[in-house]
Amino acid sequence: MAKEGLNSHRIGWVGAGRMGYAMAHRLLDGGVDMAVWNRTRDKAEPLAKEGARIVDQPADLADRDIVFSVLATSKDVLHVATGPNGVLSVKGKAPRVFVDCTSISAEASAEVRRAADKIGTKYLAAPVSGNAKVVKAGKLTFAVSGPKDAFETVRPYFDALGTGASYMGEGELARIVKVAHNVLLGVVIQSLAEITVMAEKSGVPRHAFLDFLNKSVMGSMFTRYKSPALVNLDYSMTFSPELLRKDLDLGLAQARALDVPMPLAAAAREIVQSLIGNGYGDKDFASLLSLEAKAAGLDLKPENVKVSDGLS
Repeated sequence: MAKEGLNSHRIGWVGAGRMGYAMAHRLLDGGVDMAVWNRTRDKAEPLAKEGARIVDQPADLADRDIVFSVLATSKDVLHVATGPNGVLSVKGKAPRVFVDCTSISAEASAEVRRAADKIGTKYLAAPVSGNAKVVKAGKLTFAVSGPKDAFETVRPYFDALGTGASYMGEGELARIVKVAHNVLLGVVIQSLAEITVMAEKSGVPRHAFLDFLNKSVMGSMFTRYKSPALVNLDYSMTFSPELLRKDLDLGLAQARALDVPMPLAAAAREIVQSLIGNGYGDKDFASLLSLEAKAAGLDLKPENVKVSDGLS
């Protein structure tokens, strides 16, 4: 990855989970000056070997030019941004731009924005589409909302992290876009599980069915990179059922507030709830395939076929 344009700002980084680590690693590989905080320090320590400085609390990042956060929930973002030792809580110090890439509610995002406005920090809501494997392949995308000049400042970092960002406008519009995106994710993965089980119970091997689907007009980056998991029943975590349920709940709440009927999303939400109740909470959300097969009386087995994820 080219280093040009990535050494203009001192970057702060909050979050070294699966996504956060992969994203921080990619920027460090591009020569970025970075300081990192993670609640579990051990998870951030490997980034020190790549040139990052590990700090003791989020407040230690307040003197950075741009701070990114990549976390799990609204509560986590509010804590690291506005809590007693938060990035935005240090008297007399404030980052120029605070960028949150977590999937959180528009209400929580607006609360962070108000706190940032009070101290003169520009705030960008920048949720992502993709997982750690997508980051590694350089295909991560962002939906971004907030001040346009702040977006232009951060754009080189968005570009370095993947295929770039789509600017949505002011305020929390990017949150709505990401919620809509993940509602579609829930509906599509359940539909994909249903048709794959139908095809296999009819006698079609999963790998053959998915190979055809991925070559057809209905194939997508998503169906391609989930195919190895579905073919070989590899449910190593990329996105948890609990997080998918959270995003479906956010989407349904927004729809109710606007009187928008979403019957497919509502059905998908209850199926994801069933997935968790049936003990798949610690598996990737692709395990919806096994739940569907169980409901259909089909005994799934790994096909042990090498399948491209379409990312390399």
